[in-house]
Amino acid sequence: MAVYTDLSDEELDLLLARYDLGAPLAFKGIAEGVENSNFLLETEAGHFILTVYEKRVRKEDLPFFLGLMRWLADHDYPCATPMPGLDGGLIQEVRGKPAAIVSFLPGLSVRRPSARHCREAGEGLARLHLAAEGFPMARTNDLGQTAWAPLFAGLHEAAEALKPGLSATIAADLDRLAAAWPQGLPTGIVHADYFPDNVFFQGERFAATIDFYFACVDALAYDIAVALNAWCFEADGSFNITSARALVAGYETHRALSSAERAALPVLAHGAAMRFFLTRLHDWGATPAGALVKPKDPLEYERKLAVHRSAPDLVLFGDQA
Repeated sequence: MAVYTDLSDEELDLLLARYDLGAPLAFKGIAEGVENSNFLLETEAGHFILTVYEKRVRKEDLPFFLGLMRWLADHDYPCATPMPGLDGGLIQEVRGKPAAIVSFLPGLSVRRPSARHCREAGEGLARLHLAAEGFPMARTNDLGQTAWAPLFAGLHEAAEALKPGLSATIAADLDRLAAAWPQGLPTGIVHADYFPDNVFFQGERFAATIDFYFACVDALAYDIAVALNAWCFEADGSFNITSARALVAGYETHRALSSAERAALPVLAHGAAMRFFLTRLHDWGATPAGALVKPKDPLEYERKLAVHRSAPDLVLFGDQA
């Protein structure tokens, strides 16, 4: 979340005229994340989030993202629900860019998750996978394993500037991942960005998931690997095995992992760390001047890559309840 497109009062009024949400009462930008422009919006009808889509989000993908959110909400999964306009559509336009308004969700994200938070997050992820079963639309993971080498092709100099010698290390990692990437695992709709800032809690209980704008069809265990990287590393770069065990145990209270999925977790986690390292490296030098956002440090994920490289079976400890 961020603010790249700062709307005027007149632009907001014109947009809201396309909805049955009443007059605006409060409107404030959210200066977090790196993908879209987001605003807290209060109208006579309640509290909402307004998103103006930019950067990686393609207009043609929005029916999938917003349709999935409606599907999940209709299947009792707690997530933001897109509001239809007066024309029935979920997508509007402002300043030549697509936009949507979704329901505001109560709850708080956690900056330093405990093992209890991790278990709850694992349960929430499994519930998401199950609730998404039967969703009639599909979207390829355009940031999946086959996209990483082409993405890195333009980032060799950026990697060297970040850390001398890193370019060759990443290139070797990419070769290793391409050779070892698992095939034939159970697939379905994955969130693909299941980070602590995209999960809400009430107390220590899972409350909701937000930000489905990387969702796609991929191996379900890849979503667990993304979460292991995002939830189970400490600030000093060490991997918290207790939290990993809790996350996977929470997941398995709703959906059991196959032996093939467990065996694939190390390479999936290594690959998930690569995906976020590469996109952070790209964003490090590409965030527009004047945006109310600080790009995320790629070195955080470079350190996670180093852990996976030196201890490739580490995350297998996470499947022990």
